[in-house]
Amino acid sequence: MSPAEEHRIVAAAFSRRVRGVPPRGWDARSPVEGWSARDVVRHLLDWLPGFIESGADIRLTDASSVDDDPAGAWEARCEEVQALLDDPATEDLTFHNRYTGDLPLDQAIDRYYTPDVFLHTWDLARATDQDDTLDPERCARLLEEMQPVDELMRTSGQFGPKVEVPSDADVQTRLLGFIGRDPFRQ
Repeated sequence: MSPAEEHRIVAAAFSRRVRGVPPRGWDARSPVEGWSARDVVRHLLDWLPGFIESGADIRLTDASSVDDDPAGAWEARCEEVQALLDDPATEDLTFHNRYTGDLPLDQAIDRYYTPDVFLHTWDLARATDQDDTLDPERCARLLEEMQPVDELMRTSGQFGPKVEVPSDADVQTRLLGFIGRDPFRQ
């Protein structure tokens, strides 16, 4: 699947959760320590522009205010990223990063941003009492890709300590525990 197709599917699932948040639900506590549902969206809007601009010299537009309209801000950013990925010229752009090396820009988005949207779908769903089921094939693929870089992930500060789950747990539960989420938290 191309990076554009992958983003389209993953972002659509997140968008469904965004649209499902009741008006007063944006302040609900999320599974990420110290974050509300609104903060989950804020995170996805805030880190990507600097990441892309620093490595590919492309500037995303400033997002609408997450405080005023989290759903509108998400939809605008989602459309902007999708348009970037759908643009055939993006395949020819290189993302430069001293830690990851050079990658095609669409692959950098696919490797770092789209999985973040996927994982935070669970956070938003859990915070707002929505269906928190994630695609098991994507869960398995991410878990397989992340396990070899476990130590690097922990030292990056991006992931918390692993949460122990039963050895016979389904792949979503194992992935959530691996990235430091308590899949049993209500």
